[in-house]
Amino acid sequence: MRSRSAESAALHVVRPTAAWGLPSFREVWQFRELAYCLVWREIKVRYKQTALGAAWAVVQPFFTMVVFSTFFGRLGRLPSENLPYPLFAYCALLPWQLFAFVVAEASSSVVANQRLITKVYFPRLILPIVAVAVGVVDFGIAFAILVLMMGYYGVSPSLAMWTLPVWLLLAVAAALGAGLWLAALNVRYRDVRYTVPLLIQLWLFASPVAYPIAIVPPSWRTLYALNPMVGVIEGFRWALLGTRGVSLPVAAVSAAAVAAAVVGGLVYFRRTERVFADLV
Repeated sequence: MRSRSAESAALHVVRPTAAWGLPSFREVWQFRELAYCLVWREIKVRYKQTALGAAWAVVQPFFTMVVFSTFFGRLGRLPSENLPYPLFAYCALLPWQLFAFVVAEASSSVVANQRLITKVYFPRLILPIVAVAVGVVDFGIAFAILVLMMGYYGVSPSLAMWTLPVWLLLAVAAALGAGLWLAALNVRYRDVRYTVPLLIQLWLFASPVAYPIAIVPPSWRTLYALNPMVGVIEGFRWALLGTRGVSLPVAAVSAAAVAAAVVGGLVYFRRTERVFADLV
């Protein structure tokens, strides 16, 4: 027969979160094994019974690059900073595809796991984080093609390559921030799932993926940099291809926009997660 102290030690009381504030990252870390299992599940389901398997992580950015190279590079003759346009476009498509994937998956992560949410308690923040982890895996696979393209075109990495983890972290943070906002809103308003594809499509053309930031008038660049992907994409090109890079004011504005999106997303997600089980 168990003692009273043993029974009380096994009891875990879950209380509603405070109205405002940041989530408990310590609690998220305690559930890291659950996060690992969910990531592994998503990866297996994503490529299960597919003929190409993990190659699908390469297909979308590669063929998007082909389309951009044909219409924007060859026909539109957009500048590419003295680089082969396919390489110029593909380098930007990598962080963009990571961002777009995470935003799309994170926005639907809570609703898609409604059975799990209503049956057992765990930090709901794990669900958008799982989308980030899966997106990073796809990014790593597609990045190998970029390395091959750089070798094919004879382009060597610049000395700024050591900053690549910084730009990758900013891309992940921007995607997570947007995903947290949309995931929480999607629980209350199911219109979000119809809005996200349109939002991502418009966001693509509002980001310097098919064109360099140099074609944007200087007087507009600070306002343009409120799009967090502006600094990320230009930073990727600078780190890997040695382009002129992004100016310090533009990078600072983009980084500030990323920070605001993440902090605001975390606070709003925590504010609304107390009603997820009731509304989902």
